[in-house]
Amino acid sequence: MTIARRAQQIKPSATLTITAKAKAMKAEGIDVIGFGAGEPDFDTPDHIKRAAIKALEDGFTKYTAVGGIDELKDAVIRKFKRDNGLDFDRAQILVSCGGKHCLYNLAQVLFDTGDEVIIPSPYWVSYPPIVTLASANPVILETTEESGFKMDPDDLRRTINKKTKALVLNSPCNPTGMTYTESELKRIADIILESGIYVISDEIYEKIVYDGLKYVSIASLGEDIKERTIIVHGVSKTYSMTGWRIGFTAGPSSIIGAMNKIQGQSTSNPTSISQKASQEALNGPQDIVQAMVGEFQKRRDYIIDRLNSLENVSCVKPAGAFYVFPNISSYLGKSFKGEPIRDSIHLADYLLDVARVAVVPGAAFGAEGYERLSFATSMENIEKGMDRVEKALKELA
Repeated sequence: MTIARRAQQIKPSATLTITAKAKAMKAEGIDVIGFGAGEPDFDTPDHIKRAAIKALEDGFTKYTAVGGIDELKDAVIRKFKRDNGLDFDRAQILVSCGGKHCLYNLAQVLFDTGDEVIIPSPYWVSYPPIVTLASANPVILETTEESGFKMDPDDLRRTINKKTKALVLNSPCNPTGMTYTESELKRIADIILESGIYVISDEIYEKIVYDGLKYVSIASLGEDIKERTIIVHGVSKTYSMTGWRIGFTAGPSSIIGAMNKIQGQSTSNPTSISQKASQEALNGPQDIVQAMVGEFQKRRDYIIDRLNSLENVSCVKPAGAFYVFPNISSYLGKSFKGEPIRDSIHLADYLLDVARVAVVPGAAFGAEGYERLSFATSMENIEKGMDRVEKALKELA
């Protein structure tokens, strides 16, 4: 059997691979601390689960409209108005099977063969493959630890050419936690408008920001930039609903309508029950979100202090999301029992096999010399895991 070239080009998700391996080890009775998973460790709030139960009891178990029920679209519209000061109508909203599905649909609609899509690195692992599957070319724009992993506007301007179709903007960022300020976004918006490209704004971590930071959506900076912005969002991170698989896209009605057609020929509608639960999540009480973020901030502060106290390790303090992205490059080239640690992948393997700690190698995010650790786990696990990491790094020679 010959596998299509597009499938041969794509590698498995590194985060899912690491998480699966860690779970398999746990199933064998091995005590593994998991810093790999990109999902909150809190349970879905009870009022959201009750909405799903009611949907089941009411028999809301049939097909819905391809792009989501109107009640959920209206809840999404209210969310954007309430949180971001943005006005949309139903024709500008599409509900899909998670944020990743939103991005996939969007790429299939927006990109043609030969188009270029600018992706700042470090980047979420799935951005480049999703662009590649649309026969377009991901163009990686490197950022530095010294800049806080933020794009230099002049570098962005120089990277844009006639083939450039869009910029992917992920703020807060997975894996670095980098979050752009309003003034920084205005400079990016000016470049977007000068060039006439689109900006794909992945705002899935919008609610998970720290130290009183005010989150700003680039689409809220004016009607002109809003018309060039497609927002990808969802309920998974904000409401600890990763398994419910509901994401949503907001943007120009022509793009949303085309995405609806793609979805209609692939997955059809998102799960009916999950839609009702998501409607309740967006419309219901929001205090649970702040409680969760408060706990995340305590964990962030602890793990950052631990990482920066390690010899030859540095880590930028994340302003959002629930990841830290330490620079471990000084440990590359060292060895354990004669086995060299050649890169971030080998170091991640070493930490899992020897220290029983699961992390995700920076190479998967386009940043060799780093590792991603999720602090979406208990403080007890973080303390125990960091003790193991510290001990394991000291054993490298």
